[in-house]
Amino acid sequence: MPRLQPGSLLISQPFLGDPNFERTVVLLCSHSEEEGSFGLVLNRPATLQLGDVLELPGGSALPAASIPLGIGGPVQPDTLHYLHRYADLAQAQPLGEEVYWGGDFGHLLEQLIAGTATTEQVRLYVGYSGWTAGQLAAEVQENVWIVHPNAAAKVFTLTTDAFWQSILREKGGRFRMLSNYPTDPRLN
Repeated sequence: MPRLQPGSLLISQPFLGDPNFERTVVLLCSHSEEEGSFGLVLNRPATLQLGDVLELPGGSALPAASIPLGIGGPVQPDTLHYLHRYADLAQAQPLGEEVYWGGDFGHLLEQLIAGTATTEQVRLYVGYSGWTAGQLAAEVQENVWIVHPNAAAKVFTLTTDAFWQSILREKGGRFRMLSNYPTDPRLN
């Protein structure tokens, strides 16, 4: 079984059957066999923008108000999470490849409002994906997820529209074949 560690991507099998994770790619942010796991779905855009979930000084006219949000997962959809490339952001957790999770949101928000932080450097998500102790390892063992280690930088290099398919194609071999499976094989 591949080693589960922060910075790895979890790629769902084509016919997972769970609408929350069907054809998703999750960035694993935290993993402990004793405490459980935390991740963010990378390829589920929300219909929300930052200005819809936070009251910003300057209101909707502020460019930061139109920053798009993603759906990080089905757990606590009223929470905001973020990935970024700012190593100097206090309390940020490194995920590898110059990608960080969390940190001082007040400081990050100031940068977003000032326009010094951009969507090329920051991704914001509502909700998250969570697993209890041992649950994720069991799902990987059952082939629910394909683990792609040390791939955090993909957050900023692949578009959400084709993320699932692109990452499988990039892995090559049998994974390339999986990337071409139709969404509903009965319609093939």
